[in-house]
Formats: sequence, structure tokens, C-alpha cells
Amino acid sequence: MAEMDTFAGLPGSPEVDEYMSKLEHPLKREIAEVRTLILNAGIPLTELIKWNAPNYRYDGEDRLTFNLHGKRGGFRLVFHCGAKVRTGAGKARLIEDGTGLLEWASGDRAIVQFNDANDVQAKKERLVPLIRKWMEAAI
Repeated sequence: MAEMDTFAGLPGSPEVDEYMSKLEHPLKREIAEVRTLILNAGIPLTELIKWNAPNYRYDGEDRLTFNLHGKRGGFRLVFHCGAKVRTGAGKARLIEDGTGLLEWASGDRAIVQFNDANDVQAKKERLVPLIRKWMEAAI
């Protein structure tokens, strides 16, 4: 059965709330906005801190992770299929990305880069459908 400590649409986990309250990042408000979009995507996710950033699990497997200190500035949201290589994972992309948001690192790992507040605003309407599509394919 899926982990259901935190349900989408409900407040996030106390652990991540505390992390966010202490976070010092020039795009803290935008990170919080993307977090809210994830929590309101209608998917039962467990929210926790992993790799020193908010992370989201479905059925015990990591699926989305923030990277807040990338080399390119801004922040990133990493789409993945857990820490282990999936059986059958290859070069074929997990989903077709009609949004144009994903930068592919491998067939089952992709990244959305957010550079500033305007970039978050430009991408947010396409982000939730992309998250839902990823989750359907990754489980």
C-alpha cells in the first residue's frame, strides 16, 4: 500500500515546514510556490527532506526532489524514478514532454530549471500536468 503520510492538497510535512522556515535562498518565495503546486497536484505524496532539500515519495519511492544549489543559479526540480536504476531503464524517455520543460539527464531522469520569479510564473501552469504525467508513468 502507498505511503500516505502527507496527502496532496493538505499542508506539507512539519519537517519540510521547518526546513523552509530556515531556508536562506534568493528564490525562497518561488521555491515555496513550486512546493505548493506539488502538494496540490492531487497525488498522495510523502513529503520529507532528503539530499538537503524537499523530496516527494510515492509508494516509498522518491519521484521528485528539489535541487536548491545548482551551478546555474536559481533552483531545479528533479523528476526521477527512485534511487535505484529501474528494470528496463534505458535511453528511451519515460514520457513524451509536450510542455518543453524537461531537460533530460537520462531516460528516467529529467530536470526543470527555474531561474527567477518570472520563470516560475511562466512555467507553473504546465508544471502540474507534467508532474501528474510523470507520476503515472513512474509508478
